[in-house]
Amino acid sequence: MIRPATRYARSGELNIAYQVVGDGPFDLVYVPGWVSNLDLIWEEPSYAGLLERLASFSRLILFDKRGTGLSDPVPFDQLPTLEQRMDDVRAVMDAAGSERAALLGHSEGGNMCILFAATYPDRASALVLVGSYAKRIRSDDYPWAPAWDERIREIEETERSWADPDVVRTLAPSRAEDAGFVAWLTRYLRASASPKAGAGLLRMNSMIDVRDVLPTIRVPTLLVYRSHDRDVNVEEGRYIASRIHGARLVELPGQDHLMWTGNADAIADEVEDFLTGTRRGPEPDRVLATVLFTDIAGSTARAAEIGDRAWKQLIDRHDEAIRRQLDRWRGREVETAGDGFLATFDGPARAVRCATSVVDAVRELGLDVRAGVHTGEVELADGNVRGIAVHIGSRVAALAAPGEVLVSRTVVDLVAGSGIAFTDRGEHSLKGVPSVWQLFAVEQGRHAG
Repeated sequence: MIRPATRYARSGELNIAYQVVGDGPFDLVYVPGWVSNLDLIWEEPSYAGLLERLASFSRLILFDKRGTGLSDPVPFDQLPTLEQRMDDVRAVMDAAGSERAALLGHSEGGNMCILFAATYPDRASALVLVGSYAKRIRSDDYPWAPAWDERIREIEETERSWADPDVVRTLAPSRAEDAGFVAWLTRYLRASASPKAGAGLLRMNSMIDVRDVLPTIRVPTLLVYRSHDRDVNVEEGRYIASRIHGARLVELPGQDHLMWTGNADAIADEVEDFLTGTRRGPEPDRVLATVLFTDIAGSTARAAEIGDRAWKQLIDRHDEAIRRQLDRWRGREVETAGDGFLATFDGPARAVRCATSVVDAVRELGLDVRAGVHTGEVELADGNVRGIAVHIGSRVAALAAPGEVLVSRTVVDLVAGSGIAFTDRGEHSLKGVPSVWQLFAVEQGRHAG
């Protein structure tokens, strides 16, 4: 998808960055939690995929709240109140030409949506809350929030270790071992707010208490929560739902707080069903891509030879070396399994050159990897890739000799004129894949780059 244009709405003296995506029959305003950055949202496939799904049945309006992302900064001693941020929603709707919209609030963004829906029922057609809370400090009648001293420690630690990779274990434990996602999330946080602003916004959020507003909401309301969310307790959702007349609560499995990770498709299903009355399910995004598989030859014997501790250290260095080459050649790491990698590329020549660079890099560690490259149509879903092209790439890699890069005929045809040389390895039957496939080995030292 082409990244949408960023525009600016005037809210008081400040400029609020917003985007409009899709042309559905009704407007849907998405209010993110804590901090955001409209530019970087579209660089993470799982986040972009969720927004595209929402835009497939609505005209989606999204924005960076004042003091975050692409919107104007604010002084640290004048961080926005919930009321000011609610004004920003109205300003963005006016700028986007939206008279009435459904509101989708995630986490802290839900509080703003609650206040807006109660204050401007003529402009709110529906309310959807995902992983939201009613207040952020524990009390006798709201025992699920952190105690004040716990919250203060969290705020201080946030400023001290802003965008620490460990935050993924709370916000998206399902992606905690995904190095590419961790790198993106930490960059996203740094680009969304400074350490002092991030901590200050947490402090401001700690003052939020919308409990008395809940009974005044009169628009249709859906609440979606994951049963083991590590940041917001599902009991908070039950509490909120019990105080909004006619509210519908859906509890889904999972631990992630970020709504675009984990079972994001299930969340989108519930939102679409609630707002449109239909549940289509996600349509896989099919694209042409080049897949690269690598794995270490003789790994079991080598691990037994040097021992578990030394092997783990060697694997860490191996992974580091491969990720450097993926960055160099614009590859996207999809997953690691044991001692192997799966990555995708938007061009086959880059994939081949990355594969040969990987072979050379890990050889310096005393390891030999085999690699397979194939280009074909793949399905993108939740940050993963699947389809027959992925199976073919895996089978090609399995047939490669140690230290060899093996590619399909498709790749050879597509890189003609690139200067990369190949040796014909004959025709092969690939397990579980129809037809016979002609494979070629890349001639090491003759892959001009």
